[in-house]
Amino acid sequence: MDNMNALLRDLHAERRERQGLPVPPVEVPAPVEPPAPVVEATAQDVAPDEAAPAPADADDGSVRDPDAVVVEQLVDDAELAVPPLMRPDQADQRFEEAVAVAVAACAEDTAGQTCYICLEAVDPDTNEGLVRGCSCRGGAGFAHVSCLARQAEVAVERGSGPGWERWHTCGLCEQLYHGVVSCALGWACWKTYMGRPEMDSLRKGAIGLLADGLYDAKHWEAALFVREAELSMRRRGGASEDIILTVQCQIANTYDALGLYQESHQMSRDVYSIRIKLYGEEHEDTLMGALSYATSLLRLERFIEAQLLLLNAMPVARRVLGEDAHLLRRMRFTYALVLYRDPGATLDDLREAVTTLEDIEGFARRVLGVAHPLTGRVEHHLGNARTLLRARKTLRPGNA
Repeated sequence: MDNMNALLRDLHAERRERQGLPVPPVEVPAPVEPPAPVVEATAQDVAPDEAAPAPADADDGSVRDPDAVVVEQLVDDAELAVPPLMRPDQADQRFEEAVAVAVAACAEDTAGQTCYICLEAVDPDTNEGLVRGCSCRGGAGFAHVSCLARQAEVAVERGSGPGWERWHTCGLCEQLYHGVVSCALGWACWKTYMGRPEMDSLRKGAIGLLADGLYDAKHWEAALFVREAELSMRRRGGASEDIILTVQCQIANTYDALGLYQESHQMSRDVYSIRIKLYGEEHEDTLMGALSYATSLLRLERFIEAQLLLLNAMPVARRVLGEDAHLLRRMRFTYALVLYRDPGATLDDLREAVTTLEDIEGFARRVLGVAHPLTGRVEHHLGNARTLLRARKTLRPGNA
C-alpha cells in the first residue's frame, strides 16, 4: 500500500505540473493563500481565424512534424482521461485487492454467516469471503462483494426500481455502504462500466462512485486523482455548470481530508459564491455548498465566520428540507464542532454543543448502528465537548 501511495503522489504531482497547478507537499502545508486556479480555455475562447501555433522545435534544431505533435497531444489527453490508477489492465487487480481488504476487515463480524444473495459462505465463482458494510444488524446484510455487484448490475439493466442505487445503498437497511466495502464496490462498478464510451452515463457514474469509495476507505490521494480525472472528463463533455460545481465541491472536501485546508477553502468558497448567484440561498445545492464552505472555515479556525454562515443556513435548510433532513443534521453537527472548538466559547456555547451532539448521537445509534464509523465520529466529538464543559464548570467562580 505504501508503494501505491508513493506512485499516486508522483503521478499526481507530475500531472499537476503539466497543467500548471501547484503541487501540494506530502506534509500539511503552512496556511498560505494558494495561487489563482488555472482556467482551461474552451473552444469558444479561441477566435475562428486565429492561426494555429507553430510546431515546437525538436532538441536537434529541426522542426517537428505537426502530425507528431498532434499525436503526442492526443496521448497526453488520453492520460488525463484515464489516469494510470484507472487503466483497464489494472482494474481486475485493484478490485481483487479491495475485496481482500474488505473481507479481512469484516472477518470477525461475518464469521459463521452466509451471503443473503447466493446463500453460500464462500462465493463458489470467486472464492471470496463475506462483507457487511452498511447498517444491517443481527444476521442480516452479509454478502459477497461480487454478489452485490451482480445484483447492482442487474438492477441497472432492468431500468426500473432502485437501479443505480444498488451500487451504493444496501437493499435491506436502505443505508449507504461505507468504508472498505464502499471502496470494493467502487472498483467493481468501475470494472463493470469502464469499457463504455467516455461520455456514457454509466461510465461517468462509475468514475464518481469509485472516487466516493476511495474517499470512504480513506485513500484520499487516490480519490483526489480520480476526482480530478472526473472533472477533466466532465469539462470535455460539456457538462452543465451545476455538475462541474458538484465535482469541484467534492474535490474541496477531498482537499480537506488531505489537510490542504487553504486549497479546500478557496474552492469551497468559490463554489458557494457561484451557487448563491445561480440558485439563491434556498436551493439544496447552495445549502450543501454552505456546509462545505463552513467546514473549510472551521479547519482554518475562523470560528465566528463559520458560526455566522451556519446560523444563516440552518433555518433555511430546516424550512426547505425539513427537520429530519440529512443535510440539516450534518450542518448541526458541524455547528456543534464550531461551538466547542472555539477557544472563546462561552459556557452556554459548550452546553449547546453537548446537547446537539447528544441528539445526533442518538439518531446515529438508532439508524446507523453503533458499529458505523459516523456513529464513532459523533461519539468522539461528544466526549471532547463533555470534557471541555466539565472543565469549564469546575473553573467557574465559587467552584474552585
